[in-house]
Amino acid sequence: MSWIVVIVIMFIYLFFVLFLGTFAGRGRENSVVEYIAASRNLGFLVMYFLLGGAIFSAFAYLGGPGWAYSKGAASFYILGYCALGLVPWWLWGPRALRAGKKFNYVTQAELFADRFQSKTLSVIIAIVSILAFIQYITLQMKGCAYIFQIGSGGRIPFWAGALIAYAVVVIYVFFGGVRGVAWTNVFQGAFMITIAWVLGLYFAFKLYGGPGNMFMKIYQANPTHLLVGPGTKMSFAAYSSALLVSVLGFAMWPHLFMKAYTAESEKVLKKTIVMYPTFAIFLVPVLFIGFAGFLQVTPDKLGAPDRILPWMFMHMHFPSVIVGLVLAAALAAAMSTQDTITHAAGSIFAQDFMQPLRKEKLSDKEEFGWIRISVVVFGAVSYFVAIFGGQTLVSLLLGAYGSIVQFLPLAVATFFWPRATKAGAIAGLLVGVFYNYGIVLHYIPKLWGIHAGIQGLVLNFIVMIVVSLLTKPMDKEHVRKFAEL
Repeated sequence: MSWIVVIVIMFIYLFFVLFLGTFAGRGRENSVVEYIAASRNLGFLVMYFLLGGAIFSAFAYLGGPGWAYSKGAASFYILGYCALGLVPWWLWGPRALRAGKKFNYVTQAELFADRFQSKTLSVIIAIVSILAFIQYITLQMKGCAYIFQIGSGGRIPFWAGALIAYAVVVIYVFFGGVRGVAWTNVFQGAFMITIAWVLGLYFAFKLYGGPGNMFMKIYQANPTHLLVGPGTKMSFAAYSSALLVSVLGFAMWPHLFMKAYTAESEKVLKKTIVMYPTFAIFLVPVLFIGFAGFLQVTPDKLGAPDRILPWMFMHMHFPSVIVGLVLAAALAAAMSTQDTITHAAGSIFAQDFMQPLRKEKLSDKEEFGWIRISVVVFGAVSYFVAIFGGQTLVSLLLGAYGSIVQFLPLAVATFFWPRATKAGAIAGLLVGVFYNYGIVLHYIPKLWGIHAGIQGLVLNFIVMIVVSLLTKPMDKEHVRKFAEL
């Protein structure tokens, strides 16, 4: 009956997170700015974990070890993009913060749509964002489902595990807004980092006598598992383009970009950017778990590679309490990202999709209503994709990055190229997004193994520049207020 202890611990954890997230926003101003941007007053500690929760997700805690187990050295791209992901944000993050305070923006699309004076652009950005968000939320739900399924010894089916995660996150995002998301991420971030370091090092030393011996034995058994390039699990082109699309697309995710509006000052935002690469250090022992399992379990016994972390703990005779804590930490990783994205999806639908389609401005009450309805609906759509979709966690993430990185030219043009026009921005974005999805859906051939998002991004920049130079320049006074932020 040890599985009962494991499940009880996991549910105790879920109830605590639900309580913390639901009551975090109590006593605060009941406004859209508070719900979406926490009244623009989050400090460094909360910002650090709020952004950190975005990478320490089911992708990192389950997908990362899964790639270390199945693809080996290819998984190191995760460390690379986590260390470098916020570096480009140093260029426009502070500018976005100033723009948010000056013009009262709370979403990414509001900034871009105002710069290019286009409601159509706002609607397009909202659609692209929400489609990518559904993939990302699906990733987290699949991770939670794996955890419940293995933790219960198969007694909680995949569909039920995903449903539990959906219900808990939707409830506290519905009531707590971004402040509920932020404070649950502080707790969940500290918890999962501690568990990751203890357990990653434990497996390396317990099974192999240390990380050095572990990699030596893997090399002796299968040298190509620790290499990237011809004859391995990932080509140089695929590896480098996956790293590049992740670095360039990281800060362009709307739920991350929007966090610039929540910081209480530029000093807090810049400090967060500088300290953020430390999260890459926290991911190192998580990958150790996947590498440690490479010589311990065959693929036919494991099933999906993403199951390697919970499988290792369930089959190595740990006390039930320890197993429960470990799986709760894995839940924390998944939920700390799911809540952030669910909140952003609802906010973007109301602010960037519904608002531009109306002649009159939505009242706070109407906007709250649309946000909360969409939080429930998009969570439900993601749930059904999680149940009936078949991709691995890392594949889902890389697929979503391909469309999100197409926002990069808009950020560059907004702050650094006043000559960019509305027609150029819209044309470039549409070409980049459609080309990316054309490759993903196999309508367009993939060139040289390069990630679809990078190919689309190159075309995006070219089309934006050419169309902008062929169309009438926008009002100089209008574009200057963004270039001079």
